[in-house]
Amino acid sequence: MTQMPDNPVANAEPVEMLLNMGPQHPSTHGVFRMVLWVDGEKIVDVVPHIGYLHRGSEKLCEGEQYNQVITLFDRMDYIANFNNEHLYCRAVEKLMGLEVSERSEYIRVILCELNRIASHMLFIATMGLDAGAMTPSMFCFRGRERIQGLFESVSGARMMHNYFRIGGLKEDVPEDFVQQVREVLDLVKKDTEESDKLLSFNEIFLARLKNIAVMTAEDAIDYGLTGPCLRASGVDYDVRKAAPYSVYDRFDFDVPIGLDGDCWDRYYLRVQEVYQSIRIVEQALDQLPEGDVTSSLGRRLLRPPAGEVYVRAENPRGELGVYLVSDGTDKPYRIKVRPPSFCNLSALRHMLRDSWIADSVVILGALDIVLGEVDR
Repeated sequence: MTQMPDNPVANAEPVEMLLNMGPQHPSTHGVFRMVLWVDGEKIVDVVPHIGYLHRGSEKLCEGEQYNQVITLFDRMDYIANFNNEHLYCRAVEKLMGLEVSERSEYIRVILCELNRIASHMLFIATMGLDAGAMTPSMFCFRGRERIQGLFESVSGARMMHNYFRIGGLKEDVPEDFVQQVREVLDLVKKDTEESDKLLSFNEIFLARLKNIAVMTAEDAIDYGLTGPCLRASGVDYDVRKAAPYSVYDRFDFDVPIGLDGDCWDRYYLRVQEVYQSIRIVEQALDQLPEGDVTSSLGRRLLRPPAGEVYVRAENPRGELGVYLVSDGTDKPYRIKVRPPSFCNLSALRHMLRDSWIADSVVILGALDIVLGEVDR
């Protein structure tokens, strides 16, 4: 009887394999690259690489006049244009001691909350796609399209609106704005409910997201997570409640809080936030005052007094901050942005270690990053 040779594969020592995921991978949500060290299907370690855009937005701000900088903030987080415009305008207004009309403030809040809804609907759609569900994305994209159409009727652009102005707005909203928003809200609410029923408690979806990449409240705080990623770990912190700005203190709304700090909590929190943003918009429409919305500064060249200011706000992805330094000229001396996507990415290595390769897609997706804001 011939003796069979030893199987070299069976006797081989386990070897870690290096695996590139991105920057062209559709589930990295932008030009983002992860270098994974894997043992079989298990992730041993990971190194995230963010530098594929090199936008230089903060440096570009130093060469633009104050009113021109708004367009650069539009392009940082291009899924939350109005939210970014609002924060930058507030920073300059605080530095100059400007008062903004109540009508302007209400319209700003309405548009920012609609932008939050549109951003979250895109997240829900892509989260479903990352987990293998196609149908819910159709409902979410339909709802998001309704909001984008409304934005176009207000600002003339579906994205990159350049509609907010330092001290007010570019122009007043259309005459039928309130009616338009109410009609859109009714339809968006139905779209959200349909995708929620299809996806949130689906058995396969739960199996893919529950107990995946669990973050304790302590770890979430230590890594600097904010927004839904922080609140999913049970931390009750929302800038709109903790440090109310604009007219947010006039509205009654809840801040959804998670229990387990896993990917499903990070997903479901955003679903609940859509309903809360709808509540805010409905109240703002009821309270919307008459008045002027154009800035008292007109078209004059702005030269804020020399000084510095830091302003923060609740972006759809978390706490967005702007540190603005003026030297008294018509251009900012320095603008530094505290971006939620960049800070939330700091926890990615902690989340991915000892997870499966198949889970890496939903772990990254649950952070809801926008690379224009990360590599700014």
